[in-house]
Amino acid sequence: MNKFEQLGLNESLLLAIKDLGFENPSEVQEKAIPVLLEKNTDLVALAQTGTGKTAAFGFPAIQKINVEDRNTQVLILSPTRELCLQITNEMKNYAKYIKGLNTVAIYGGASITEQAREIKRGAHVIVATPGRMQDMINRGLVNIKNINICVLDEADEMLNMGFYEDIVAILSDTPEDKNTWLFSATMPAEVARIAKKFMKEPAEVTVGHKNAGSKTVSHEFYVVNARDRYEALKRLADSNPDIFSVVFCRTKRDTQSVAEKLIEDGYNAAALHGDLSQAQRDGVMKSFRGRQIQMLVATDVAARGIDVDDITHVVNYQLPDEIETYNHRSGRTGRAGKTGTSIVIITKSELRKISSIERIIQQKFEEKTIPSGIEICEIQLLHLANKINDTEVDHEIDNYLPAINDVLSGLDKEELIKKIVSVEFNRFLEYYKKKRDLSGSGERSERSSEPREFKAGDDVRYFINIGSRDDFDWMQLKDFLKETLDLGRDDVFKVDVKEGFSFFNTDAEHMEKVMSVINGFDMNGRRINVEISKNDGGGRRDHNGRSGGGRSSGGGRSSGGGFRGSRDGGNRDGGNRNFTKRDSGSGSGERRRSSSSSDAPKRERKSSEGESKGFFEKAKRSRRSE
Repeated sequence: MNKFEQLGLNESLLLAIKDLGFENPSEVQEKAIPVLLEKNTDLVALAQTGTGKTAAFGFPAIQKINVEDRNTQVLILSPTRELCLQITNEMKNYAKYIKGLNTVAIYGGASITEQAREIKRGAHVIVATPGRMQDMINRGLVNIKNINICVLDEADEMLNMGFYEDIVAILSDTPEDKNTWLFSATMPAEVARIAKKFMKEPAEVTVGHKNAGSKTVSHEFYVVNARDRYEALKRLADSNPDIFSVVFCRTKRDTQSVAEKLIEDGYNAAALHGDLSQAQRDGVMKSFRGRQIQMLVATDVAARGIDVDDITHVVNYQLPDEIETYNHRSGRTGRAGKTGTSIVIITKSELRKISSIERIIQQKFEEKTIPSGIEICEIQLLHLANKINDTEVDHEIDNYLPAINDVLSGLDKEELIKKIVSVEFNRFLEYYKKKRDLSGSGERSERSSEPREFKAGDDVRYFINIGSRDDFDWMQLKDFLKETLDLGRDDVFKVDVKEGFSFFNTDAEHMEKVMSVINGFDMNGRRINVEISKNDGGGRRDHNGRSGGGRSSGGGRSSGGGFRGSRDGGNRDGGNRNFTKRDSGSGSGERRRSSSSSDAPKRERKSSEGESKGFFEKAKRSRRSE
């Protein structure tokens, strides 16, 4: 007896399941489906990406629909266009034997008029992204006041993308007696707030531990010098010849840069980020699914909704700003029961983050060293030999063999093998034979060392990931810091502005305030981050608070490590920057629009004290409103 039959699903769904080739339900399906079929209830289900959540809510939702009633009965909210379309296709496959059941997708980047027309023709199920859904509600193009079920899929992702207000507004437009089914990989505070506000005594289903990582994914980290990060990525790719991976960067700028370098170096790579048009995104994803692309370099926001089962590796070229996001990244591999590897490339200064991630995912990392050139050559040579051995001969070549035999007649077997292998192998040998080994410092015990302790009277030197490229000079940065932190003019000193990052000092008594208040500000889509620098800043403290070394131009190297020069190419409008305490990503077509930044007219930044104060007052009000 098929195990799906034991879950209480009807004959039409079981026929569709058979066609789809499903044999046994996943853990989340086995736990959730009977609960949802037995009674009308709210549900909170925590399970990793790739565990079969769509079927877990899709099957019971379809079984509860009355096809004779043409009104919308089920609303499914998902974070991205890709996931929205994926869920829509799967729902249609599940309902293929149920005549007349209609599912409609609503998402940005497509004609809102055509989508409204489809809904008017009858949509039992609407699958939507929050931004477009709220737009259609505001225009009166959709009616969800009588739905029976609302599903929040990838709830934590939607909230991380800044959709909290949209979701609250949408749910407020639905009936109180509906059932809400919330599916999420993690349970951050905002998800818990949604559950508390809109759900009544929900049933709970948890696959594994809350926020824990998938057991099918192994975790590795490699410590390198900051300047060797890209070289390390290349070596990891070369040491895994069959790699089929997503490479995560923090910003759009880094994503594009890394992808371009990989392409120049002969790798099958492409970038996926928020600046691409929808047609470009679709083209990249089609090539990736078809394996024409081996290394997809992506931002976290752009990668949401990627559903490809055979990804072998996830590479964290840079760790995410939010540690919880690591779980979503690693969940892109090890799907559908297969194993996968999550790789982290870090510098010494970031080692402490590994311990933080281990606590959250409840799994241990294995520290490894970047393979040497000789090791990579050995791996590639054996891979090539196996590839030759496993190649199936197309006998169309038989017609050309006499001519080929004439050309190669003077070679014995050993010499012929050497030449055949050398055709492919020589480029690796030439590249690596003079390359140095990459060793960042790798004893795992080093990361357990205690951070430097500060006592009263000490100065603390900070690294911050904004600089002259963000239209700051040392005086403007000093003004921003003292106003935001509510400190006196002499409490911020040794301000040293570089091109993509800066340094500043405060007394040790202000350290906790600096780390809690400044970390997490959003500047036109880019998060501001602060780290304590190992450099004390040198020079003397002058009455302006500038480092005794004088004003610095761009191009220096940060001693702070992890956040050096972090940018996402977000909009800048001179003096009209707005800062808010948000958890959103780095930009997306579906992302809820901010109330500030890019809509304001561009104007030249003035350096008068009065205008600076007006700007910082706006920043403070924005922060308080959050």
